[in-house]
Amino acid sequence: MKQTSAQYDAVITTCRDLFSKKMSDYGSAWRILRLPSLTDQIFIKAQRIRGLQENAVHKIDEDESAEFIGIINYSVMALIQLEKGVVEQPDLNLEEALEAYDRHVKITKELMLNKNHDYGEAWRDMRISSLTDLILQKLLRVKQIENNKGKTLVSEGIDANYQDMINYAVFALIHIEESKTE
Repeated sequence: MKQTSAQYDAVITTCRDLFSKKMSDYGSAWRILRLPSLTDQIFIKAQRIRGLQENAVHKIDEDESAEFIGIINYSVMALIQLEKGVVEQPDLNLEEALEAYDRHVKITKELMLNKNHDYGEAWRDMRISSLTDLILQKLLRVKQIENNKGKTLVSEGIDANYQDMINYAVFALIHIEESKTE
């Protein structure tokens, strides 16, 4: 589990660095996005990953890693939007955005560590394609909850689904990184 924690932190460092650079370039323009828009952005990235996994020919020279990073960052943005609400104008500076980013990643990592303990790191035996499918399943669940105006009868909320997508994407990036060293 110590190895998983360190690997998780390394992935998040890469994602956070990109988030920070994009915040420097664009500011917090993403704060105007409603949750369904963020969900759709994540869906596009997950669909692209699935296409990369299934198609032998790729017309754009990018691998799955960039898309998994996008899933993580858009999911963190969605968690921030759930917490703070949607605004009409960008309202977070870099420091405020990174503080919110770090807070949500910390909560999500704690969830991963607890589940990882209970499941015995079962994700290590999973294929990246299965992690992709689980992300797509979570997205379909989120879309259904959004269509139901956030109401659920017995299911976990939208935030738990975004957290799971972050964790599945981190696991996929760990697998990708480990495959480079084999």
